[in-house]
Amino acid sequence: MSPGQLVSTAFPIFLLLLLLRLARASSSAAATPLLLRPPHANSHSRPAFLLPLYQASPDSSKTTPSSSSDFRRHLQRFGAEIRPNARMSLFDDLLLNGYYTTRLWIGTPPQQFSLIVDTGSSVTYVPCSTCDQCGKHQDPRFDPELSSSYQPVKCNIDCTCDNDQEQCIYERQYAEMSTSSGVLGEDLLTFGNQSELAPQRAVFGCENMESGDLYTQHADGIMGLGRGDLSVVDQLVDKGVISDSFSLCYGGMDIGGGAMVLGGISHPSSMVFAHSDAARSPYYNVDLKEIHVAGKKLPLNPMVFDGKHGTVLDSGTTYAYLPEPAFVAFKDAHSKVHGGYCLGIFQNGKDPTTLLGGIIVRNSLVMYDREHSKIGFWKTNCSELWETLHISDAPPPISPAFNENVTTEVPPTLAPAPAPAPAPDEAPDYVLPEDRQIGQIRFELSFNISHDDLKPHITELAGYIASELNVDVSQVRLLNFTSNGNNSFVAWAIVPAASTDFISDTTATSIIAQLAEHGMQLRGTFSNYKLVRWNAVPKEKRNWWHQGYLVAVLAIFVTLVISLSAVGAWFILRRRRESLNAYKPVDAVVPEQELQPL
Repeated sequence: MSPGQLVSTAFPIFLLLLLLRLARASSSAAATPLLLRPPHANSHSRPAFLLPLYQASPDSSKTTPSSSSDFRRHLQRFGAEIRPNARMSLFDDLLLNGYYTTRLWIGTPPQQFSLIVDTGSSVTYVPCSTCDQCGKHQDPRFDPELSSSYQPVKCNIDCTCDNDQEQCIYERQYAEMSTSSGVLGEDLLTFGNQSELAPQRAVFGCENMESGDLYTQHADGIMGLGRGDLSVVDQLVDKGVISDSFSLCYGGMDIGGGAMVLGGISHPSSMVFAHSDAARSPYYNVDLKEIHVAGKKLPLNPMVFDGKHGTVLDSGTTYAYLPEPAFVAFKDAHSKVHGGYCLGIFQNGKDPTTLLGGIIVRNSLVMYDREHSKIGFWKTNCSELWETLHISDAPPPISPAFNENVTTEVPPTLAPAPAPAPAPDEAPDYVLPEDRQIGQIRFELSFNISHDDLKPHITELAGYIASELNVDVSQVRLLNFTSNGNNSFVAWAIVPAASTDFISDTTATSIIAQLAEHGMQLRGTFSNYKLVRWNAVPKEKRNWWHQGYLVAVLAIFVTLVISLSAVGAWFILRRRRESLNAYKPVDAVVPEQELQPL
């Protein structure tokens, strides 16, 4: 079964329902469940993935800190002012590679890396330039020598030291037996152009060895969001620069990447929360009580989901893994459903832990409110999260001009400041040329795909763009195609239809709205595109010469033909006359002519 079949979201008869119950601090009584449904649902939409959740009691967020470090964070947040957050984009590599990634810049000047977002790991690491046992990944390796702000973490009593007792090291091994190890260093982390948070110094791992899937994966490394002293979240919280919370929003495979926020946000009023017990395990857990298949509850004791670490949300895991009794019951029920699709649910070996991977929470904003020991869920379109929450989005990185073959990316710290957010009820205002007809609509897209991989599919991509923008494929013109490492930049132009020489205002507004509001939903590997910029180019205004140049050229041509014809005719006539009146000598021999009858 292909990965596409495993993670298909279309299941006309088959419905999986996960039921979560909030553990109350003062009472164990259950409330009426709330169903998370996609916004703007209608009778023609695809079957929804439902997460019935139980409303928390008002005091359910009041928990006792599990450690002195957590207690210190609670004290820091008491009465503290609103802190900035780091808004970051997520890129959908689920079908190709089985994970979601984000971009992180390390060092001075910044060196860019593509990292798997992993709530089950507490270390952020990238390959080091000195690594002899690292695979070939998306971006160049981190070179400490090229960063003026890099400092190694010296050996101390709080870390594991190398053999020379000079530098701190780290080692990690994962369930699939892949491993990563290296040294610890400290440098500036930059979170991108959408971030309100300035670059911050943090400790990260510089890999000297990797094996298994970590060696062969396309992404450069891991961004650890779990609990632990080396976690990026813990370090930023301990510095007091963000609140003790972060959020992930994974987009659907046919919609786009998504978004991530390090720090707190104002959650929607309809978001529902489940209690997460930090003392239970180092992982982010919830209480899973029931599973329904095709509307029927599986005959399972709820305690089956309570083994070892309980039910864990792990963004670095692709699929869902159930304890053996739950998986056997699920498989038996699934086999009796006609027309059901596999969702990517497997048995977790002999491990009693229930593991919910990234596909379970697609198109849901998941808020990990660590300060209040709860996790919130809210169904939404993750590719339009900022618009949905009415949060202004910073402009994308400055990109090369359409007529320049330049691919150097502007460092995130040099990006312009965000524009003011429009009022929630205010319609988008797309500025079109005044009193001038539109000749072209130009736009540039960036893809997390190498030049060599994208080039054979340019024609296919043009077809997808034409379909999404409701124009003929002949109107989609390729202007420029450049690359920077494993990122490709493609500039396009939408030109008028063959029957006209300009684009109507209605058509232009529709196209621009599709582009600016990220309504263009490209398929497959093209779904993780980013709109760099767009521009409406006025139709070229012709002067009197341009307006009549065809008539002038035609008149000149006709005049030239007539003149040449007249000269030719005069020359032929003159030759004939000369031949008739030619002079003949008296003694010239005249050919005898036959007498004609009278």
